[in-house]
Amino acid sequence: MQATLVSQVFLPLALFIIMLSVGMSLTIKDFQRVAAHPRAILLGVVTQLICLPLLGWVVVQLFGLPVLLAAGLMILTLAPGGATSNAITLLSRGDTALSVSLTAVNSLIVPFTLPLLALLVFQGLSMGPMSIEFPVFQAIQQMLLITLLPVCVGMLLGHFFPVINARLQKTCRSLALILMLMTVVLLVVTSWERLVLLLPQLALPVLTLVLAAMGLGYLAARFFGLPEPQRITLLVEVGLQNAGTALLVTSTLLKSPEMSASALVYGVLMQVPALLLIGWRNRQIFSQHWQREETVS
Repeated sequence: MQATLVSQVFLPLALFIIMLSVGMSLTIKDFQRVAAHPRAILLGVVTQLICLPLLGWVVVQLFGLPVLLAAGLMILTLAPGGATSNAITLLSRGDTALSVSLTAVNSLIVPFTLPLLALLVFQGLSMGPMSIEFPVFQAIQQMLLITLLPVCVGMLLGHFFPVINARLQKTCRSLALILMLMTVVLLVVTSWERLVLLLPQLALPVLTLVLAAMGLGYLAARFFGLPEPQRITLLVEVGLQNAGTALLVTSTLLKSPEMSASALVYGVLMQVPALLLIGWRNRQIFSQHWQREETVS
């Protein structure tokens, strides 16, 4: 299967359905919670949209990444997590309500902030010998259609047709997961030779970015006196970005295999610290389970 078919059809469709499932899980209460807990929400948004891109810039400069790989990694820093971060927050015993509220806020603002901030980033990277053009208005239009529109449709469905929404929500999530997994597999297969060559360059910078961002989220929450569950939430939200959105921009809009390679490698490697976090946060539960098993045996 050609890479263009995957990036132009499968990926936008998968992301549309993912965002539809996100919208189906959101309610007005998730937005009202922003007013009830403004400090945590504001800290999460500022850390994700300002501090994380600055951290990403330090990482790409530190490792001296080529321009296109650096641009792909920077796009990731501008794409806050969505449904995946909600699930990881839940499994890590963080504040899931805060995670969902951040998703609600980000789903409204990221279609505008990502293209505008990406323009600034690309202008900075273009100071070298290679110039990168970023179609801002086309990006805003595409992200509105593929991210914000399905969220709004999902919320309207949940508000006006709650019974139908409840029946469709699980199916929609399963379909979204299957489509995204298929898309990632197909992109990996069609880009295998390039990924093998670029993985040695990307692995360490990607893991450094993920771990540093997780630490940034946790320390920022601790500095401002947030309780432990909210610290875990910001650790996840800041540390684990939306590889699907980054792939949409780099593969579908910019049509850059090198930038997409950064997003693909990130999407795979970020699972390692995520699983370690889940295991660490549930270590007592696992320990109690093994103790019961030993007692029974």
